[in-house]
Amino acid sequence: MGELLIIRLLFIAVLAFAAYFLHPFNLEGPLAVGVGVIAAIGVVVFEIRIKQVSMPRLIGAAFGSILGILGAYLISLVLEHAMPDSDNTVPFLQVLILALMTYCGLVVGAAKGEMLNLAALGGLFGGEKTTKNSFKILDTSVIIDGRIADIAETSFVEGALVIPQFVLRELQLVADSSDSMKRNRGRRGLDVLQRIQKMPQLNIQIVEDDFPNVREVDMKLIELAKLYSCKIVTNDFNLNKVAQLHGVEVLNINELANALKPVVLPGETMRVFILKEGKEYNQGVAYLDDGTMVVVDNARKMISKTIDVAVTSVLQTTAGKMIFGRFDERTHAVHDKERDRPSREAAPAAGSGA
Repeated sequence: MGELLIIRLLFIAVLAFAAYFLHPFNLEGPLAVGVGVIAAIGVVVFEIRIKQVSMPRLIGAAFGSILGILGAYLISLVLEHAMPDSDNTVPFLQVLILALMTYCGLVVGAAKGEMLNLAALGGLFGGEKTTKNSFKILDTSVIIDGRIADIAETSFVEGALVIPQFVLRELQLVADSSDSMKRNRGRRGLDVLQRIQKMPQLNIQIVEDDFPNVREVDMKLIELAKLYSCKIVTNDFNLNKVAQLHGVEVLNINELANALKPVVLPGETMRVFILKEGKEYNQGVAYLDDGTMVVVDNARKMISKTIDVAVTSVLQTTAGKMIFGRFDERTHAVHDKERDRPSREAAPAAGSGA
């Protein structure tokens, strides 16, 4: 970064000296130097901005501007033959058409450049498809959920996080809702977005692409994922299923959370706090720190107590993981004696010291 700053300063100094000695626009002294410095700063700002543009957009912009210049040249030839006696009108129209065609070609080419499949060209562009596929579109539910920010902080998320403009609009509508619960959810989502944008290691992109013919936001997300050949990040079960039917890859936060839950094998012993009575006879229910439900047989009388249970089976469902265990009074009694033994041994020692 320091070397780049020095190069930029040298570039500005060179243009300033060149303007001082060459006198652009017949300017002298400080005015010429000022023109050179302003031009150099403009080039540096353009360089900083263009580094943030992807290669497909650059190629699309260049191709579009070239087509615009060629089209303007052909139209200029027609104007020269159609209006041979005009003195100032034709040159003005030629400059106007050149500026218009070049600008339109540049903007349209840059906007449609992401549709280019540079991986088909191979060579230096072979990695563009990987970069393109590393885009991840965030839907409204996963933004409001907030766990995506925690995952992003751990640097497990690679590539660019894409936030569509129609998702921002939906989030704004939720934040402005008359329902206090919805309003709080929407504001939480906006806070999560601000938190994500402040993370320097992330590449956040807000895209303007919309699909006016598609009314549902979920279907717009699917169409956008098809357009960019990327994945959708969500915790919406229905969107997950519909996207898979359309051949769109989905990263489900809930599935990630279930995969990260601790592995428990039948026969292992675990310590839990019995919170309430179970549905079946003589059952107690406990919960792990991650929310996993533990159903314990023979634990109805142990509500509001911490006990050791032997795991009998583990059931994985779409809603999450459930653990089934059995409470053994003999195991619990031995555990209580071992826990109380140090305090009983300490009592005689205290008495002998007295």
